Amino acid sequence: MLSTLGAGAAAASLLLGSAAPTTPVRFGDDPPTGKITITVATVNGSGCRPGSAAVAVAPDNTAFTVTYSEYLAQAGGGSKPTDSRKNCQIALSVHVPQGFTYAIARADYRGYGSLAPGAKGLEQANYYFQGQPETARKSHTFTGPYDSNWQTSDETDLDALVYAPCGEERYFNINTELRVDRGSSDPKATSYMAMDSTDGSINTLYHFAWKECPARK
Repeated sequence: MLSTLGAGAAAASLLLGSAAPTTPVRFGDDPPTGKITITVATVNGSGCRPGSAAVAVAPDNTAFTVTYSEYLAQAGGGSKPTDSRKNCQIALSVHVPQGFTYAIARADYRGYGSLAPGAKGLEQANYYFQGQPETARKSHTFTGPYDSNWQTSDETDLDALVYAPCGEERYFNINTELRVDRGSSDPKATSYMAMDSTDGSINTLYHFAWKECPARK
């Protein structure tokens, strides 16, 4: 986390580690039993320099996680104006067993927030497959005083899911953003929102919805 947070950031890191884990939920058809591989193709944005985001697939193939190590927005205190908004754009290369395709049914975003009275925080995100329209960006706001772990969930109705084209390899793109507005808070107080885990215990969770592809003639 940014050095200007000092001891407060260290305390937040300890609290991050105590957050309850998010359990994957099964959507749609049963997941394939074959191996799924996901790699980070590109990373861009002020909240995630290359090498600061990692991806892992759940053992039962129901979900995958993205873990960030330097994703934090802050305002007030000695913060710079550019510190108040951080974003991250990740393109993932996803390889699934032949005969299956997937959509994202739900995304759970998690982190830690410390907002002084009068300050506000915002988390928003969307995702889409390469060459297809972006999903609507969903926003969640937080109001100070706030000093705790946070979690938001964006869920898509099953009949509105957008699946990756069968038999084609398309990047899966994730766009996220954190913002902090000092508002009417004490100018000397530092407020921040983090989607950041120094020990890998906090991550965002993307739940797969699986579907078998039609048999080729």
